[in-house]
Amino acid sequence: MAGTKSRSSAKAGSPLLGKYELGGLLGRGTFAKVYRARCLTGGDPVAVKVLDKPGLAAPGMAARVLREVSAMRRLRHPNVLRLHEVLATRSKVYLVMELAPGGDLLSRLASLPARRLPEHAARRVFLQLVSALIYSHARGVFHRDVKPQNVLLDADGNLKVSDFGLAALPDSLRDDGRLHTACGTPAFAAPEVLRRKAYDGAKADAWSCGVILFVLLAGHLPFDDANIADMCRKAHRREYAVPRWVSQPARRLVSRLLDPNPDTRLAVAELASHPWFKRSLSVDSQLGGLLGGQAERELAFQAPPALNAFDIISMSPGLDLSGLFGESRRTREKRFMTTASPEQTVERLGQAGARLGYFIVGKKGAERLPLGGLSGLVAMSMEMSEVSPALMLVELRLEGGDGDEAEAFGWEELRVELGDVVAAWHVCEEG
Repeated sequence: MAGTKSRSSAKAGSPLLGKYELGGLLGRGTFAKVYRARCLTGGDPVAVKVLDKPGLAAPGMAARVLREVSAMRRLRHPNVLRLHEVLATRSKVYLVMELAPGGDLLSRLASLPARRLPEHAARRVFLQLVSALIYSHARGVFHRDVKPQNVLLDADGNLKVSDFGLAALPDSLRDDGRLHTACGTPAFAAPEVLRRKAYDGAKADAWSCGVILFVLLAGHLPFDDANIADMCRKAHRREYAVPRWVSQPARRLVSRLLDPNPDTRLAVAELASHPWFKRSLSVDSQLGGLLGGQAERELAFQAPPALNAFDIISMSPGLDLSGLFGESRRTREKRFMTTASPEQTVERLGQAGARLGYFIVGKKGAERLPLGGLSGLVAMSMEMSEVSPALMLVELRLEGGDGDEAEAFGWEELRVELGDVVAAWHVCEEG
């Protein structure tokens, strides 16, 4: 791959930590630069986000990086940018991610003569965005900064939602089950977020989807004002005009998404039943093809795909940034392999909890199973992924509580209680 050696490498003129060869600069932000790179072992192209550790000392930056890594570790979806690995030196942190060589959606729209897409192409783009967000929301991740700049395109023109630095995770919710942090980009943020009210993360992302859909169809923003208060007033009054070339079903969908009342706003998960999505999808030559079929099938919740060897490696402690900020993962997270079915694993975990003093709260078979215990100060999440038809990878993680509470949790007792359900506990531990 052509390109000048980056000064961000561990040593000028040498591969990054012996694993990647950095190439040309793809972009830069206040505290980070993104480079094209090549994996030295397989030659696969990747993108490497380089962050200076002194920059992470800025207020909120370390938390933002940890949040981005935590969110991306939860998500394995064809329309979500994949995080492969996290590396660090004494002065820098490197996030190794999937490469999206097509650039961002905003740049792609700006390159078009009308700065917008034909409706059939807009439907295809929007379908992929919605599919990614339905999946993310089902995994407890709310993006909170959905905008064209954060939607990337791969070599085939498929969407990749990126930049989860402002994402909200389940532990961001307060006792009222809502979010309270005002964040995001004003032109794409929901009115309740701009007004600093408590809000539903899924409904806030739905508003942002409405703005993106309007941009895809019209070629400009529905609300565009340098004065945020004025822009918020326009949003509340629905002061926007849909161009005449937009079809009636698309107009109705925009109206349902750009509803200033979050209680009546269409949720992302409800989009599959909208008439605009029930039409057959056409092939868009500018952004690549998509096989036809019912929109409900494309929008259906997608279970985590089967893992390959690289997936398992990418879930190793190399992806854990907590040690960079003074927190150990050793007492927080364990993984094991099992040949038992998901139903058997959940049942055995419940039986073990009954004997060890915690209990399962939540629907059987759910992807995240909070476990009560330790006086309610700590909860546990569980995620299962298929390695092969006969083998599952189970990840257990303590959520909340302090270090002493995590230390007090009886991992070894749990392993003994699970018995033959655990095929290989030691494989996935640290150390």
